[in-house]
Amino acid sequence: MLSPKRVKHRKVQRGTISGDATRGNTVAFGDYGLVALECMWITNRQIEAARVAMNRHIKRGGKLWIRIFPDKPYSKKPADTRMGKGKGAPEYWVAVVKPGTVMFELGGIDKKLAEEAMTLAGAKLPIKTKFVDRADVEFGL
Repeated sequence: MLSPKRVKHRKVQRGTISGDATRGNTVAFGDYGLVALECMWITNRQIEAARVAMNRHIKRGGKLWIRIFPDKPYSKKPADTRMGKGKGAPEYWVAVVKPGTVMFELGGIDKKLAEEAMTLAGAKLPIKTKFVDRADVEFGL
């Protein structure tokens, strides 16, 4: 599963997710993309589940790009622990996703197969997603 090799800070504050994506909002590498329509933290397990679903559907034909990376640690205190005594240990890693972020890209396959694969991947994610063509994103549709 995806996780950073090393980070500057072991624990980070949660922050806020507001506004639309200003970076990573175009189809840059492949011909088709899966775009987020909501904001949320996507865990490394969810990214991996979506990747596996797409690869199995396209039967490893074409090329897949993962455009998001879980670089934010999610920390959690253990169950049955009293208040205080500091912040909990990091449990897993999340990627911050805003509306308009292109999360996955596919290239080298036909549009129908790509749309089916992206639909399967979107079902593995906790947010609403949309299948886009390279031309759709370039013209702002």
